[in-house]
Amino acid sequence: MSKLHEIAATVENGSSKLIEGLVKEAIEEGIEASIILNDGLISAMGVIGAKFQAGEIFVPEMLVAAKTMKKGVEVLRPYLVGGSIGKHGKYIIGTVAGDLHDIGKNLIALMIESTGFEVIDLGVDVPSEKFVEAIKANPDCKVVGASALLTTAMDSMKNTVQAIINAGCKSQVKIMVGGAPITQAFADEIGADAYAPDAGAAAVKAVELAGAN
Repeated sequence: MSKLHEIAATVENGSSKLIEGLVKEAIEEGIEASIILNDGLISAMGVIGAKFQAGEIFVPEMLVAAKTMKKGVEVLRPYLVGGSIGKHGKYIIGTVAGDLHDIGKNLIALMIESTGFEVIDLGVDVPSEKFVEAIKANPDCKVVGASALLTTAMDSMKNTVQAIINAGCKSQVKIMVGGAPITQAFADEIGADAYAPDAGAAAVKAVELAGAN
């Protein structure tokens, strides 16, 4: 079994005590941090997500796998960020009001940070006015990301985008949205600039949007 397969299997099995050592071994073997992240950690969570949707595993198993992945990500963080942080400006991210999920948001924040943004994480259950305040407090912020996992939070996402537009911030920032119930059609409907289906796509799109500003 290759080291990447071993890392992926460890995440899928939720073996949190083993993951840090395996990730360190992969780094020592010369495997690039981005490859460990994408082909080891993220791919494993993709498998977990598919199993969850299929009813093969349940919330406890999913959370244990996510906790294991996050431990691996923390080991990778200094190797991903390097010295490039901030070259694209700032990226504000938060989970919208009424939603307390942070696993997807945290992964996106890490991916975006690794491409050279300084990430400002507002946390979860973030009211629209807090997004606006953060944008105004950071004039060098170029992109804002709003996340939601619950369908019940989609109205909050719509309100957040509208609040940013109403506050006159669209000349400063581009708005990206994402999360399980979000689609490109919904993003278009609420006036967002971009939709990202996953963390990898979010990182690529964020760089594009920063360049467009």
